[in-house]
Amino acid sequence: MMPLLSARDVVQEFTVRDSGGGRGGVVQAVSGVSFDVMPGEALGIVGETGSGKSTLARALLQAPRPKSGSVTFRGTELTKLRGRALLRARRHMQFVFQDPFGSLDPKWRVRAIVSEPLVAYREGNRDSRRARVDELLDLVGLDPARYAGRHPRELSGGQAQRVAIARAVALNPSLLICDEAVSSLDVLIQAQVLNLLEELRAELGLSFVFIAHDMALVKQVSDRVAVMYLGKLCETGPGDAVYHSPLHPYTRALLDSIPATEPGTGRATITLKGEPPSPINPPSGCRFRTRCPRAAPRCAEEEPGLRELAAGHAVACHFPLTMPPAESVVPAGSTTVRSAEETGAS
Repeated sequence: MMPLLSARDVVQEFTVRDSGGGRGGVVQAVSGVSFDVMPGEALGIVGETGSGKSTLARALLQAPRPKSGSVTFRGTELTKLRGRALLRARRHMQFVFQDPFGSLDPKWRVRAIVSEPLVAYREGNRDSRRARVDELLDLVGLDPARYAGRHPRELSGGQAQRVAIARAVALNPSLLICDEAVSSLDVLIQAQVLNLLEELRAELGLSFVFIAHDMALVKQVSDRVAVMYLGKLCETGPGDAVYHSPLHPYTRALLDSIPATEPGTGRATITLKGEPPSPINPPSGCRFRTRCPRAAPRCAEEEPGLRELAAGHAVACHFPLTMPPAESVVPAGSTTVRSAEETGAS
């Protein structure tokens, strides 16, 4: 089976200015990320805030276009498309944003919001679009008679996100990219929206790229999980395998951050110290080494590549959790943090 979406060595960088207006450096937001999404599959991308998840999602849509790399969707190379050709490709891949109130026009009524993609792509006439909007609202669990005439300010957070989802599936896309689509909702509404996404996936045959910083949420809705840290993938694999048998210390730390539901059921923890390094000047070698309790000198000298240690389960780590730490592990707290600039690495 051919992948629906294939990303290869995607790089996204942004130039920032200093206080005097001069060149302040280059933010390495996404650095050489590669993955596939198969038809009907849900891929979860998880990581801390600032790991590059949202930037990667926008690079897939070419908004903005990545600095380098390849993004192939339904057999078409998106990075080479311009104008109407790119617009035609984008109709099959839609985006659901984190804040529904920020993505919905406050002056428009729900019917106009949901019908906007139909109007933009000149689908049907006024009567057929009206019928389609009613169908979509009913699909996401909203009564058209009650909600079609409301403004976003008259909706709850969960209702507004349902409207955003209805708009996203209006054109029958193949791929839905959900960028922190439930993180702004309370726990009960989160569960309802996640159940809705699962129902739509089964009913419409959708593929998903589901982005979140909560490992538990990602595992709930994803067939496969990709873990990002400071612009790079550090682990990929089946959701159950990554959740129950993580290979990367960073993945283990993310899992340990999930609150235990019962006393005495907490896992042995890996504690991360400090904040992630600046993406303007990331560490040499492994970018996670400055916070990793298993870091050794090799980690500063050599960047680990993704390698498969189990069926479909790959990790970018010199000393994965299936192996004992190196004898030359530098004790936590005594690791010398050197930037790429200081070590002379490119």
